[in-house]
Amino acid sequence: MITPSPTRISEALPADCRSRLMELAHEVNFPEGTRLFREGGRADRFWIVRTGTVTLDVHVPGRRAAVIESLGAGQLVGCSWLFKPYAWRLGAEAMTPVRAYEFDAARVRMLMDTDTAFGSALGHWVGQVLAHRLQAARVRLLDLYAPYGSGSFR
Repeated sequence: MITPSPTRISEALPADCRSRLMELAHEVNFPEGTRLFREGGRADRFWIVRTGTVTLDVHVPGRRAAVIESLGAGQLVGCSWLFKPYAWRLGAEAMTPVRAYEFDAARVRMLMDTDTAFGSALGHWVGQVLAHRLQAARVRLLDLYAPYGSGSFR
């Protein structure tokens, strides 16, 4: 049984908000190994995965980037576009061929400002995604760098 995920667009945004957002989308494709963005780069767009897998990673000085999470269909790639200074806080790479919907961040922020119901719903969704990613990053970094791993916790 697949558990509903508050980070997937279909389960997080009301249908009317999804429709408004999708009016701003255009389809893009990324070959395997494509770097979608790097930490510190300008966050001027974001994506929703249609098919394929994108990994999020964090730069670790003196080591390879640590993969924080793998994202698939219906999931948001990129949250930094919503918060000044609009700079990526993680990196992202296509681990398989990826088909996605791409969004211009400035256009979406303008719509959020003019349509408060849409802005509230989208902001709430991104907040849920960020909370989930923060927890995933914590667990993954503990697994990688803590003396005994992260283990289970509540």
